[in-house]
Amino acid sequence: MKILGIDEAGRGPVIGPLIMGGVLIHEEKRELLREIGVKDSKQLLQEKRVELAEQIIKNSLSHELIEVSAEEINESMNRGINLTELEIQKMAEIINKSKPDKTFIDMPMKNKEEFMKRIQVYLTHDSEIIAENKADQKYPVVSAASILAKVRREEKVKELHKKIGFFGSGYSSDERTITFLEKNYKKPEVNAFLRKNWKTLEKIEASKTQTQINSFL
Repeated sequence: MKILGIDEAGRGPVIGPLIMGGVLIHEEKRELLREIGVKDSKQLLQEKRVELAEQIIKNSLSHELIEVSAEEINESMNRGINLTELEIQKMAEIINKSKPDKTFIDMPMKNKEEFMKRIQVYLTHDSEIIAENKADQKYPVVSAASILAKVRREEKVKELHKKIGFFGSGYSSDERTITFLEKNYKKPEVNAFLRKNWKTLEKIEASKTQTQINSFL
């Protein structure tokens, strides 16, 4: 039996892409993933993730990594397609291409029944689907997908640092990211990589506007 794990990296950042990852393996390889130390990517150091990514690829039948740029996220949201729906579309794309017998998904929403309805709309391949919250902590094949997605996201962040300057992780909880945005968010070369519908940018814009008003009082 061929089983597929799907997870993402970079759902929340205000800067840079979302990466959707899929790993297809023979079912008997599941225990091997545990043995080599595969687990939720957030529980691993970056060096270990890179090391494991090579072993995951070597032991998988195939893997898929879909980069969803900030521009694509912006365009989709402007058309009324939220990030969850966009993720579901990409998950279905990975399933349709990988053609697994069984698929394990780290579900991006709480309501499983609603999730199953929504993903079925985009599926052309018939696969048994196991969708759960925090599946990356329970199923090694999902953990493997999370590792590949995280490693690719980190590579893309490094490329962006070289292109537009160091901004930290890109998450709004990162003070380095906020400081960078406050100084640079209107620059065209930076703006192209920002998720413009995020409240982070709204708050920075509002803060800037208020500062300008206060300077005239």
